[in-house]
Amino acid sequence: MKSTVEQLSPTRVKINVEVPFDELKPNFDAAYRKIAQQVRVPGFRPGKVPARVLESRIGRAPVLDEVVNEAIPAKYIEAVRAGEVRTLGQPEFEVTKLEDREVLEFSAEVDVRPEIELPDLAGLEISVDDVETTDEEVAEQLDELRARFGTLTGVERPAQTGDFVSIDLSASVDGKAVEEASTTGLSYEIGSGQLVDGIDEAIVGASAEETKVFTTKLVAGEFAGQDAEVTVTVQSVKERELPEADDEFAQLASEFDTIDELREDLRTRLGRVKTMQQGVQARDKVLEILLERTEVPLPEKVLEAEIENRKHDAIHPFDHDEEQFAKALEAEGRTLDEFNAEVKEESEKAVRTQLLLDTIADKEKTSVNDGELTERIIYQAQRFGVSPDEYVQRAQQSGQLTAIYADVRRGKALASVVRGTTVKNESGSEVDLTELFGADESDTAAAEEETQVTEEAAATPAE
Repeated sequence: MKSTVEQLSPTRVKINVEVPFDELKPNFDAAYRKIAQQVRVPGFRPGKVPARVLESRIGRAPVLDEVVNEAIPAKYIEAVRAGEVRTLGQPEFEVTKLEDREVLEFSAEVDVRPEIELPDLAGLEISVDDVETTDEEVAEQLDELRARFGTLTGVERPAQTGDFVSIDLSASVDGKAVEEASTTGLSYEIGSGQLVDGIDEAIVGASAEETKVFTTKLVAGEFAGQDAEVTVTVQSVKERELPEADDEFAQLASEFDTIDELREDLRTRLGRVKTMQQGVQARDKVLEILLERTEVPLPEKVLEAEIENRKHDAIHPFDHDEEQFAKALEAEGRTLDEFNAEVKEESEKAVRTQLLLDTIADKEKTSVNDGELTERIIYQAQRFGVSPDEYVQRAQQSGQLTAIYADVRRGKALASVVRGTTVKNESGSEVDLTELFGADESDTAAAEEETQVTEEAAATPAE
């Protein structure tokens, strides 16, 4: 087999392959076996029909078609490996010459990873927010914890923000009932923002058995984007009574004996969260600088696939009904053109980020061990609310295990750049992010934390 690689652009090549027929003998043998199972010839058992008899019955053309269809992908992979071509996405094949018993020639156009010249980041310095935990923030955390142990008590007064109400809902558009917007006995916390716009204003001040009517714009369903008249009836009003913030509560809600110990633990946890936020901020700023200073050509087909995937994900909740999706966008004050422009911009950044981080990972010879891959799988499984085994099965079925590996590798590559960056807070003090990003690649504990901190900047294109 002979092959040549023709560079069409920085991100696309044409691979020309020439295969002598004597190399296709295994393919012919397989084709005869497959066709022999499908053809019934008197005097021969299924699968035992000789090649010459098959050809006399069905002709040479079906055999050639089978051989070409099977041989081209395999020979393409051989050519890619021989030429060390870093392909992206699926190739477009074209048979350029087929001389029976002589030669098969075909070409494959495919996107490739472009050559990227990395910028010099020596001496790079960035600034992140200060970490400061206030008494007010600790008190807010404590109140949220107390709310989990609160009790609901019925009250004989108009509803207020923060109350829990039992309500009946119905809605109509131009006199036509909206079935999916009708319910009875729904428990709702006023001010939580978990229902339609305008309901809080309607309920506040209403007493039990009182009915209110208001107008809102629907954001989903058959009438997405249209104004609906909503009728809400308050059946009951309850307020939440919080337990006293004392030692007894600390013993009930935590492993601590005193409320002061509980408050100190909440302060420590808040500090860890803010330190994590510093790490995320540092990572994002370093990535933005990398993208600003690096020219990354965009592979056309890979970008198109990324755009289509994002559009598919956006319209999927609307059963791929473009009209309903457009109405939902209108309800948000956006147009379809604006959405398409946003998707294109986000997709371009995602693909540039992936190619850039892949280049850094290659340069740094970044690898991913089993522990790091398992850590990411567990993390993703928790996000989607499934078991790690089920998540792995889904990933295998969709061919996404390689993508998960690539995401972890890219995260580690970005972390290596962050480690080499001087990070200071707004007060001018240098920030030590070793706990998040590790001192070096051998720091296993930091690598486990890094799996979450260096979450991928965007979705992964098919490779």
